[in-house]
Amino acid sequence: MRLDLTMLRAHYQHLAQRLIFGQPPSGSRRRAFLAALSLLAISSIASAQQEHIPALIKIVVPFAAGGGSDVIARVVSKQLSERLATNVIVENRPGNGGLIGAAAVARGPKDGSVLLFHSTSLVTGAATSKRQLFDVTTDLLPFSFIAESPMLVGVSALSKIKTPQDLVAAAQKSPDGITYGSPGIGSIGHLGVELLNDAAKIQLRHIPYTGTAPALIDVAAGRVGLTIGSYSALASQLSSGRVVPIAVTSAQPNPAFPQLPPMAIAAPGYNANIWYALFAPAGIPPSLMQRLHREATEAARSPEVQTLLKPDGAAPVQGSLPELAQRVRQDYAMWKRLAIEKHIIVD
Repeated sequence: MRLDLTMLRAHYQHLAQRLIFGQPPSGSRRRAFLAALSLLAISSIASAQQEHIPALIKIVVPFAAGGGSDVIARVVSKQLSERLATNVIVENRPGNGGLIGAAAVARGPKDGSVLLFHSTSLVTGAATSKRQLFDVTTDLLPFSFIAESPMLVGVSALSKIKTPQDLVAAAQKSPDGITYGSPGIGSIGHLGVELLNDAAKIQLRHIPYTGTAPALIDVAAGRVGLTIGSYSALASQLSSGRVVPIAVTSAQPNPAFPQLPPMAIAAPGYNANIWYALFAPAGIPPSLMQRLHREATEAARSPEVQTLLKPDGAAPVQGSLPELAQRVRQDYAMWKRLAIEKHIIVD
């Protein structure tokens, strides 16, 4: 017979109040009460042990210090440290597009002492990697999506392309004639435009770079047709006026960029956002997972985190643990399909 400990706890708390305030149960009810109280104490101890918060929690950021993910993770870690009343630090483990650090967490301890802060590149990297270091859909479990934001489609201020419709029309007129720059093969900047090619039935030609900055320089100079990236990634050239945004990559308009239409108005169904999320290795105690979910969800809503994310038009993603896991599976399946169809493989 399965005991509902929540109902049991409520029932015997009521009886305890009667005992304390002068209305004790009598006879067999008293004996039953004392026996159940012992059971309740044992279950409470077991629950507390399951929710044991480590004295030190490491949040692995699988990228170099100073980058966008690192900056966000450090603000979130401070919030979690306060909410969990423990020490939370960030540890950078860059390598293989963020997969090395992710694999270390997937294989790490299952007690909540080592967690992962990652972005959409977790699923895009897994979808395009030739070597599978872990299963992104089962070995790591998301417990909070800190934020989701659109990317911007940026073109040179010298370009004749001013709207999403202009871009699609020009690409239809000249297949492979319009180029786009990305931070590298398999990056979200690469896959995001390939998804646009797929949705709009066009062919923009890829030119990979070693980072966003050199790609932006060539877009600004008119040597490359366009690029996509977060506002923060494009900010230097946007503020100079040499690169001009023409659309957001989200399916709907974003309040942070009211003047920009979604690219989907010219490419039906197109939607390519960036998200940042916290993961734990599979096998972590469920009650601890729920506690981390609750505290991280509140941390994402804090003024400190919101102020940091506001320029990118980012917002927390609400959802239960199963819903967040389903989102990761869906995104991975989408990018995997695209990688297979476009023959995108990263060694």
